[in-house]
Amino acid sequence: MLEYNEPERTEFSKTGLVAGVRQSIPIALGVFTYGIVFGILARQSSLGPLETVLMSISVFGASAQFVVLDLWTSPLPVIAIVVTTVAVNLRLLLMGASIQPWLKRLTPRKTYGILYFLNDESWGLTMRARSNGENDAAFLLGSGLIVFAAWISATALGVSIGGLIQNPAKYGLDMAFIAIYLTLLAGVWNGREDAIPVGIAALAALATSVVIAGNWYIIIGGLTGSIAGVVRDEYV
Repeated sequence: MLEYNEPERTEFSKTGLVAGVRQSIPIALGVFTYGIVFGILARQSSLGPLETVLMSISVFGASAQFVVLDLWTSPLPVIAIVVTTVAVNLRLLLMGASIQPWLKRLTPRKTYGILYFLNDESWGLTMRARSNGENDAAFLLGSGLIVFAAWISATALGVSIGGLIQNPAKYGLDMAFIAIYLTLLAGVWNGREDAIPVGIAALAALATSVVIAGNWYIIIGGLTGSIAGVVRDEYV
């Protein structure tokens, strides 16, 4: 279990920004890899190059964007796309809640500017940094900025070379998205106690994927694991 001692004040400095960028370089390289995969797959769908890049800029949510690719047909199922995107990204509510005590000391302008760049990888690194005593909120912004830059540039590159790669799985590129999340899990793993909520989340997601069609397994697995974590912290 990660424990945090909230400081009396939250810093926001260039030093924290640089630290976030520097520590996120390995993660950004991984994001760049599966960003290329997304661009390649988008090129093979009905999305145009400009539409693909604009999606990455405005949505900035890899999991939601990969899922939506399968729905992007003509005529465009707008309602299904919106509902799916919201469902997949509901995990951001949990992330936002977990860092709210930290960001509440900042001005709204800084807070919402940081949250635009919030992503799974940067959140994981920031939570780890906080557990090690980091109290500079610019760390999260720096991490989010370099991941954002990697995602957008990789999307553009993937779209550009998409016509040259017909089968991404042949080169193992389809595993990049999974690999980065396994790396993220390893980074926030804090001992055998974490096996309880992680295991419960995995079982709930697996069972849901069998019983319920669509991507609800992501939400149900995440919520179940979160609840299991709360129960563990209270009673174990």
